[in-house]
Amino acid sequence: MGAANWIDIGRLDELGRLDTPAHRLDARAKAVVTLAFIIIVMSFPRYELSALTPFLLYPVILLTVGRIPLRLILKKILVAAPFALIIGVFNPFLDREPVGALGPFMISGGWVSFGSIMFRFVLTVGAALSLVACTGMHRLGAGLEQLGVPRVFVMQLLFLYRYLFVMADEGFRMIRGVELRTGGSRSLRLRVYGSLVGHLLLRSMDRAERIHRAMVARGFEGEIRLMHPSSFRPSDGLFIAGCLAFFLAARTWNLANGLGLLLTGITP
Repeated sequence: MGAANWIDIGRLDELGRLDTPAHRLDARAKAVVTLAFIIIVMSFPRYELSALTPFLLYPVILLTVGRIPLRLILKKILVAAPFALIIGVFNPFLDREPVGALGPFMISGGWVSFGSIMFRFVLTVGAALSLVACTGMHRLGAGLEQLGVPRVFVMQLLFLYRYLFVMADEGFRMIRGVELRTGGSRSLRLRVYGSLVGHLLLRSMDRAERIHRAMVARGFEGEIRLMHPSSFRPSDGLFIAGCLAFFLAARTWNLANGLGLLLTGITP
């Protein structure tokens, strides 16, 4: 149950039903700002670290205003962290050219680029999770469709989100059943894991068929319907303009370095 709770992303959708200033912003405004945030963060050079720190403000402020537990978001980020580690773990071994020093220790470009990859991963994934937690998947899906995203893609995204954690629970139950039958005293062979994956696929297809029949019986026609549709207000435009102005300023100038020079009284 503990592992399932870590992967359970349905909790984010529950938080999306809160009533806070962050939740009342139009989904289209938050989607545009988050997309711009991700693009700008990923556009930084591979050796850049300090210039990325001001971008922490966006997800942190969004989570604070939306009253979203920071611990919950950090758990979800940790679940996906191994994928980023796989991408950057070999950088320190491939790029050994010194780029700086920390006391008596020399720092190679590989370690700096590895830190940059991990930091950008935290920023982008944190921003995406903050968007979901402060919007809710159904409102976000409706907003994406209004922005011109194809309805087929939006529906696939909603179904993937809605039933991903359901199938994760199903997988955990299968593994628990195997452990109970073997007493957990011996490791499973590779072909056993292949059989488990095959059975999980069959169960997924069977459940998907049952869900589709139930939705069609209830009148589902592929349209996203909201009980309280949101409208684009002047405050949403100000939110987009303010965030984009800050992102562009942080991309053009190293705000963290400038603040450090200002606090220390050093003239560049």
